[in-house]
Amino acid sequence: MAKKPPPQKPGKPAKKQAAQPAPTFQDDESGGGRGRFILFNAVPSWAVSMVVHAIILLLLAIFSMAPEVVVIANTVVVNEPDLQEELEEFDLEEIVEVDVQAFEDVVAVETVNQPLAVEEIVQTDEFLSNDIDVAPAPVELSDFGEKTAPKTDLLTSITGAVGGTGVEGRGSAEMRGNMVKKYGGTDASEKAVAQALRWLAEHQIQDQSAGPLFGSWNFDHRAGKCRGRCTHEGTAARAPAAATAMALLPFFGAGQTHMEGAYKKEVEAGLGFLVRSQKQDGGFNEPDGNMYGHGLVAIALCEAYAMTHDKRLLVPAQGALDFIAKAQDPVGGGWRYQPRQAGDTSVVGWQLMALKSGHMGYLQVHPNVIAGAVRFLDTVSADNGAFYGYATPGKGSATTAVGLLCRMYLGWDKQNPSLQKGVDFISKAGPNLGPNANMYYNYYATQVMRHYGGEHWDKWNVKMRDFLVEQQSQTSHMTGSWSFGGGHVPERGGRLYNTSMATMILEVYYRHLPIYGKAAAEEDFPL
Repeated sequence: MAKKPPPQKPGKPAKKQAAQPAPTFQDDESGGGRGRFILFNAVPSWAVSMVVHAIILLLLAIFSMAPEVVVIANTVVVNEPDLQEELEEFDLEEIVEVDVQAFEDVVAVETVNQPLAVEEIVQTDEFLSNDIDVAPAPVELSDFGEKTAPKTDLLTSITGAVGGTGVEGRGSAEMRGNMVKKYGGTDASEKAVAQALRWLAEHQIQDQSAGPLFGSWNFDHRAGKCRGRCTHEGTAARAPAAATAMALLPFFGAGQTHMEGAYKKEVEAGLGFLVRSQKQDGGFNEPDGNMYGHGLVAIALCEAYAMTHDKRLLVPAQGALDFIAKAQDPVGGGWRYQPRQAGDTSVVGWQLMALKSGHMGYLQVHPNVIAGAVRFLDTVSADNGAFYGYATPGKGSATTAVGLLCRMYLGWDKQNPSLQKGVDFISKAGPNLGPNANMYYNYYATQVMRHYGGEHWDKWNVKMRDFLVEQQSQTSHMTGSWSFGGGHVPERGGRLYNTSMATMILEVYYRHLPIYGKAAAEEDFPL
């Protein structure tokens, strides 16, 4: 509405406005007068109005689309609606693989029939009837962040000349040598480790013509260079991923990775096979492996990532941990052969060690998963947690060793009465020696005694160490390996399984730093 002119005071006539001269082309030497003439006289008024309104609408649109800026505690937060919607629609579970061009030729792997020699290995669809066994579809490489895991770990450094964090004791020959001397190893035990690594390398499938099996190991170790020259092959031939993980772990324990050491080529090929073998859901389920095998592979991937911080391993390692979380029994909190089955202590031990390895590499481990594992251990423990059974409360030697090691990593203080009672029980039983030695029990019990330390460890170590050094084969192609008979597991895993377990026992001096250093383990797991 036009503003009315103010009323004229009586007695004073209104002032006359001066007449405006007609616009001429000479008003502005630069031509501005011509522009004003065209705009205000030659162009219709409706067109001018349309242009002005269009400019106003454009300015309003620009201001309405600008990011909303919020200041919170001196921190500027920019809210972009479109970006928020895009992030909400993005499903992290869709990321299941990482490009592995640096791990040789990449091909999807399928489970295979029992291998006797490389040329006799054939692929089969027999084991692809279950969706969980289907090989993953290839996914393009994405660079998942510019930062790698920090060169530290949550395990507390030990005091004295030997220092470092969780897996750092493996880092250099000098470091390993210091820890061998400090904690009871010998030149003979280190020689045994070196011979074992040589045997393992000799039994990797290194022939490129083996296709998807290139870089793998098999519990039926007769494939590859062996040609049946080593006895006591395992029967679990359809679990190449589990066998490959078991073969790689001793290399990692001795500080050998795909980036450093004398066995870089072998380790790189083995990791490449594992990455190619991972299913779309992150799992490594195999006909002869199941959750046992998955736990082993998860440990291997997480240790490799924790030691090297290679971002190419980030997604496979995290995917393996995520699968463990999804496979946990939602009621009892444990794990068994198949996902979400009611748990048993044996399978729980491998999964919990995988979660611990991932935690050392600063991968994501959800507190609810750890809480579930604690709940399971409570259900199979006896005498306030001093002893452990398989699926119910009990007092088995092997299951007690597994349960106590889990409790150590879950935060039990060294002075815990139940822990002390359990350690006394294992110490009194001593290592299981002889031709039918139970290497599963020896593996877990040795770690328990090593972390606990003191006189218990000194007594245990001498017997265990000297027995393994003496029992290592020194015969032709079997030199550097071990084979112990008796029992279901040695039969399935064969010489490869026994060699891996024995080697890791002899690496116990530096494979993991002691839990009870300056502080107890309650700072480690996210409880």
